[in-house]
Amino acid sequence: MKSNRISGLVQDLLSDQARIEDPVRISSIGERIRAAVLSGRFGDDTRDAVLGAYHELVDVRRGRLDVAVRSSATAEDLPEASFAGQQDTFLNVEGERDLLHSIRSCFASLYSDRAIMYRSERNISHTKVFLSVGVQEMIRSDLASSGVLFTLEPETGFRDLVVINSSYGLGESIVKGSVNPDEFWVYKPLLEDGFSPILKREVGSKERSLVYDQSQKSKTIEVEVPLERKIRLSLTDAEVIELARAGTMIEHHFSMQRENPTPMDIEWAKDGPSGELFIVQARPETVQSRKIPGAGTRTLQYFIEEAGPVLARGKSVGNEIRTGTARVIYSVKDLHQLKDSEILVTSKTDPDWEPVLRRASAVVTNRGGRTCHAAILARELGIPAIVGTGNGTTSIRNGEAITVSSAEGDVGFVYRGTTRFRTEEIPAFSSGELRTQIMLNLGRPDDAIRNSFLPNSGVGLARMEFMISSGIGIHPMAIAHPDLVTDPAEKERIQKKIPPGETPEVYFVQKLSEQIGVIAAAFYPKPVILRMSDFKSNEYAALAGGSAFEQEEENPMLGFRGSFRYWNDAYRDGFRLECGAVRKVRFEMGLVNVKVMIPFCRTIEDAKNSLAELGKSGLRRGEGGLEIWMMCEIPSNVILAREFLELFDGFSIGSNDLTQLVLGVDRDSERLAPLFQERDASVKEMIRSVIRTARALGKPVGICGEAPSDDPEFTEFLIGEGIHSISLNPDSVLKILPIVERAERKRREEHGY
Repeated sequence: MKSNRISGLVQDLLSDQARIEDPVRISSIGERIRAAVLSGRFGDDTRDAVLGAYHELVDVRRGRLDVAVRSSATAEDLPEASFAGQQDTFLNVEGERDLLHSIRSCFASLYSDRAIMYRSERNISHTKVFLSVGVQEMIRSDLASSGVLFTLEPETGFRDLVVINSSYGLGESIVKGSVNPDEFWVYKPLLEDGFSPILKREVGSKERSLVYDQSQKSKTIEVEVPLERKIRLSLTDAEVIELARAGTMIEHHFSMQRENPTPMDIEWAKDGPSGELFIVQARPETVQSRKIPGAGTRTLQYFIEEAGPVLARGKSVGNEIRTGTARVIYSVKDLHQLKDSEILVTSKTDPDWEPVLRRASAVVTNRGGRTCHAAILARELGIPAIVGTGNGTTSIRNGEAITVSSAEGDVGFVYRGTTRFRTEEIPAFSSGELRTQIMLNLGRPDDAIRNSFLPNSGVGLARMEFMISSGIGIHPMAIAHPDLVTDPAEKERIQKKIPPGETPEVYFVQKLSEQIGVIAAAFYPKPVILRMSDFKSNEYAALAGGSAFEQEEENPMLGFRGSFRYWNDAYRDGFRLECGAVRKVRFEMGLVNVKVMIPFCRTIEDAKNSLAELGKSGLRRGEGGLEIWMMCEIPSNVILAREFLELFDGFSIGSNDLTQLVLGVDRDSERLAPLFQERDASVKEMIRSVIRTARALGKPVGICGEAPSDDPEFTEFLIGEGIHSISLNPDSVLKILPIVERAERKRREEHGY
């Protein structure tokens, strides 16, 4: 810049702030500066140094060498501004002439229109930003795969995950949001302990791959990915673990001189010919890492109250709900149509869209994963986004009212119309301030990480049946005995769910273990009490293949359910698969905070047989610290509480079933609803008896029914009796905390606790 006397030109053209607030003037100014940089000459010393280093690389490779010419500006990756995609990178560069031209082009991109506007809006001086160029040997990921990894969960800021996005071909496809990539989650704290804690393997559609253009190798082209590759994961488990370990090493390196870890945003590539993995870029993550829990920032939770039809769904970015008018835009030349506070709906975004994106209240894209440009920018701007919907621009009408919700877990939704929702602020309150443990009821792994930030002492009820129905959708016995499913339609339902080449049992155990693992990791090392499946026969029958194994019952609520299934020949092999998933979570992933709970256990013999069946599947009480609990939800459990507790490590009172069976009231009957009351004296007496027996034996006893979530007076009764834990629906926690605090104070005053 100095040797070609360009610095003065830059200062003159960019000194007047008023001129650079006008997009037309910015375009003219940027074009003049870039032309000056591109026409400039390198000094002899610089030229000789660059070409000398280049030929050293060529000599090592003994012949032709393709390189990537990559920009790195001093203002990039600031805590307050990521500069995502603002400067240019050039791939597949070969020869001295193209190398020098590409370096000049990198320098010139410091003054692209978008970069000038980006700095101006953030009051960053144009003359104090500099750019260096890194020249790297090209990794032939066009023949393999590449992607991005974060050393935290980028939506919630959860620090204990490595999140990896991967797709075929050159990495630009993922960064620009051209593809919906595969996604992997790895639990960091157990990586170095010999475990393989992969919590999620999600197959993306990976429609296109960015590869060399064989006719003009300095260019790249997008090609369609064959179907057989689309439906397969683009990384092996071993490669996922290798990348996760590399990510944690890099994070540790950059955190050594800091009080807190520095989460990293890392790009990687796999070389096709050698199969080696390479890290090609590492920079600090610039959004979630700035948020310090408890530092006075307001944390809101959003809850949908009444929603219209779902128009589209994809990956959620942010944790918010926004309503507004949809503006469907296909090209950058139409961006002027977007008005303030409208919701941008498009195929994908790129850095040229950044100045206009600030007007949008939310973003919906057809393509892209949670590490694409649209996702990164949405986080920085603090607006929700739903990316990778596949059909957003066709299912959403231009100008219609819509609601964008990224507050319902990993999957985000676009609803038709203006949806009613509410917000609740999470107070600075710790469940550790209470003697009673406040735990959560969970069934959806998608909710686990967000809900882990609530004040809690762990998970009191993780419902396995929800994971089987929503995450797998196949009857466990149809997995164990597919030959017994004879209905062609049911066979087809099953085949559609299991990936080609995957054996049914391996698929079931892996998918179930991943779901359990996500919940366990979100709360580790706090306890997660996992209830083994407790479907009723009619619910089992609704699963794919279920009709071949279930008989119609007059009263499924009192029928073939609970622990009796586990040791009965009609379900024993299905239970074995459930146990296999738990074993994988505890022994392969290392998440030993998972405890097992047996539901609807009618008799002592029933209990002993269920424990024996668990033992046959490698889950023996006490081995490896495994605790096995029992649901206390049948009058026989109360009457013989002492005998049952000799067999189990703790009780969790299921107030819904217990109330139903004590009062003889069908809990699903609208006509009998006025009679269904947990606060009835007979129900309370049963619960009082159980709590006192458990306390006398030194065994923990909690409650996980709906009553504490719905009835503050019932919560006060439980505290007064000295219950160990109360497990609540997540949306009830903040309301119940002050009630528990008051009840504990009252108990101390009356009984000295």
